[in-house]
Amino acid sequence: MANSTLEPAKTAEPRATKPSLAKALQSIFSKSEEPNESKAIAKRRRFVMAAVLGTLSVNLLMFLRFFFPRALYEPKTKFKIGYPSDFGFGVDTKFQNQHRIWVVRNTEGIFVIIAICTHLGCTPDWKPSENKFKCPCHGSGYDPEGINFEGPAPRPMDRAHVELDPEGQIVVDVSHAYSWPKGERSQFGDDGAILHV
Repeated sequence: MANSTLEPAKTAEPRATKPSLAKALQSIFSKSEEPNESKAIAKRRRFVMAAVLGTLSVNLLMFLRFFFPRALYEPKTKFKIGYPSDFGFGVDTKFQNQHRIWVVRNTEGIFVIIAICTHLGCTPDWKPSENKFKCPCHGSGYDPEGINFEGPAPRPMDRAHVELDPEGQIVVDVSHAYSWPKGERSQFGDDGAILHV
């Protein structure tokens, strides 16, 4: 009998401890999961807000860009190149890349050749060893004064307007060109086509 009374007591103890341990573990895990879950939700909200604000910002910038013109700013057509004493006899190529011109000084004076081949618009190269301009595209050749003598170029290269400003510097205006059309009178002797110095 003693054994029978002891046995129910032993079996009752483990049953009572198991549910309380399970409840305790459940409460620990449920408390630790809630902050992690709320942090994850907050991260998602921040990400969504950042995406929405980023999209709106980009759209606002595109909207504002609409009000500014998409213009190409061409280089100036009128500019100073220095004093006549800065140029010696021959062809000076230092303005070829920046302004696409050559400054030439000979016994007549100083003139500026616009470095555009009259065949298809390529930029010829100055060949000092051959004393000529040679177009790399189709082989047109020009003498030091820009007059064509070989290749398919139909006429000499144009010259830009040159004049002296009040300070004595040479001012070049490439928007005002002097040409020598085939079979017509040459404009190379006109005022502004050459600077007599």
